Amino acid sequence: MCGIAGVLGTRAQTSQLIGPMLEVIRHRGPDDSGDYVGEDFAFGMTRLSIIDLAGGHQPMWNDDGSIGIVYNGELYNFREINTRLAEQGQDFRTNSDTETIIRLYERVGRESLTDMMRQLRGMFAFAIFDRDHNQLILGRDHFGIKPLYYRVESQDPARVLSFGSEIKSLLTDQQCPREVNFDAIANYLRFQYNPLDETFFRGVFRFPPGNYGVLDLSTRRIDIKPYWTYIFDGEGVDDEAALVAQVREVLEDSVEHHLIADVPVGAFLSGGIDSAITVTLVQERRRALGLDPVKTFTVGFDQVSEHREAREVADRLATDHQEVHVSLDQYLDVLPRIAWYFDEPVADPSAVALYFVAQAAREHVTVVLSGEGADELFGGYRIYREPIDLDRVRSLPKPLRSLAAWASGLKRDFPGRNYLRRAATAFNDRYIGNASIFRPDEVRRLMRVPIDDSTQVVPGRELAAIYPGFDDLPESRRMQLVDMHYWLRGDILAKADRMTMAHSLELRVPYLDVDVAAVSARIPDSLKYRDGTTKWLLRRAFRGRVPQATEGRDKLGFPTPFRHWLREDPVAVMAPIRRSGFLREVLDMEVVEDLAAAHAAGTADNSRRIFVLLMLALWHEAFFVPDGAAS
Repeated sequence: MCGIAGVLGTRAQTSQLIGPMLEVIRHRGPDDSGDYVGEDFAFGMTRLSIIDLAGGHQPMWNDDGSIGIVYNGELYNFREINTRLAEQGQDFRTNSDTETIIRLYERVGRESLTDMMRQLRGMFAFAIFDRDHNQLILGRDHFGIKPLYYRVESQDPARVLSFGSEIKSLLTDQQCPREVNFDAIANYLRFQYNPLDETFFRGVFRFPPGNYGVLDLSTRRIDIKPYWTYIFDGEGVDDEAALVAQVREVLEDSVEHHLIADVPVGAFLSGGIDSAITVTLVQERRRALGLDPVKTFTVGFDQVSEHREAREVADRLATDHQEVHVSLDQYLDVLPRIAWYFDEPVADPSAVALYFVAQAAREHVTVVLSGEGADELFGGYRIYREPIDLDRVRSLPKPLRSLAAWASGLKRDFPGRNYLRRAATAFNDRYIGNASIFRPDEVRRLMRVPIDDSTQVVPGRELAAIYPGFDDLPESRRMQLVDMHYWLRGDILAKADRMTMAHSLELRVPYLDVDVAAVSARIPDSLKYRDGTTKWLLRRAFRGRVPQATEGRDKLGFPTPFRHWLREDPVAVMAPIRRSGFLREVLDMEVVEDLAAAHAAGTADNSRRIFVLLMLALWHEAFFVPDGAAS
């Protein structure tokens, strides 16, 4: 695992910039570093050594020095690729998966980058320098597990100036203007993360997952193309026994590949089914190899905790289990640092829990496995069952449907009103993903700066424009795709990467594997949602191998008591919001105080909304206020 960075310009310019760009992300790779300064660009990396500790130094070059790479991630099928290339006469100097990508580019990528990228199974972001073609190849993994950003010229957005694993690398250039993107703020207030391609910093973009880009060093123009997207397999395979066997087999294989490392590997363990399956497979594999029990880690608070549920799984599997406890003071004290690590505000309260459990895990292991992605691929969120319930209204005769729609619009509240309202609301207007914080009308009332409605993201409409047959899919599948393309990328994976890399800990996600995704795409809704539960087939595939109580337990995640703390100590929680001159400029603070007062009085739960504002204030302090959050 590493951090990478690159900058275009003359040797005199780039030689001064590449060092600070790498130093600011040293937390991503404290074990080693390296850079290359050419005539018109420079790139480099900071390395967290995981595979081939001695032989994986970067930049890594081919035999004649015409191809070089800086690379962040893990290629889980590098041994299989190496075997194929060796059969074609290829020799290897190292045991590093970095060399695999170089050799694959030499033999396949120069002819077809799409074919090359589709052979990769892993999480990655890389830059390949091809001297003969005077170009850089940028690539990012299928789901966006590993981050990659690039900065463009303000007058010509097709011309790239720099790139890196984190935005803060790009900001070390004094010529990079720190201009706030208010369109991102408006969307952030709705989603709790920024769903736009352009980040909170004008001119800085996130490189899209499942894509590669060819950057011409002479013109600095980049041509970005997709190589993969998640596609549902028609109506699915309605063969329960066959699918159970396929799910079991592909996850066993994925976990085995995700355990490849030359350093200690552990796992995060909540009380839910996803992490229980992962830890079960890890422990079974370690036993088969005669290794010690896997080290597992969970986190909790006084008011809410998964300790009991996680301990149930740990005791059943006999893992080497550790529990982490977080107090209110610890939670609030670390928020400014978390805002700095994120680069953009991500208002997920569980990120703090992940920060502390990662900190504890790093004292014992260098790699952890986690359960991210299972809900999106296997249908784990309870909201995905909503269309099944709403169909009861939609299947009524037309006169009754009209009556229900009329009743849903009444101002007077009554039991079932929200249910009727949602049944009468079109999908694109009803579902924007797993987090919906402020409604569009509330955003307009809250923000004091003008909002460009054309920049407000409507996920369903955007996906319908790029995803063949999107509008014809069942609503539950459309929900899954919205969450894969927005929630998973913008919140879940951003949180997973930043909170673990803050402690130089590599997090691996065996559910987000391209082979696992192919199997999940075959599962029909009838086998995802059954017996009042979600992820039914996934649970069924591991029945008897995880504790019975865990098999049927609803999703837990990393619960946090922020809503309780906001009532117990509102002065401490609200302090960064109230002292922020930036928020006073862009937000109507009377509306903000009304939210806080209603929460304190117990008439509304505004904790998520206030946390969104809190992280926005801390983000601005971290990047725009001198000494706001020391790096």
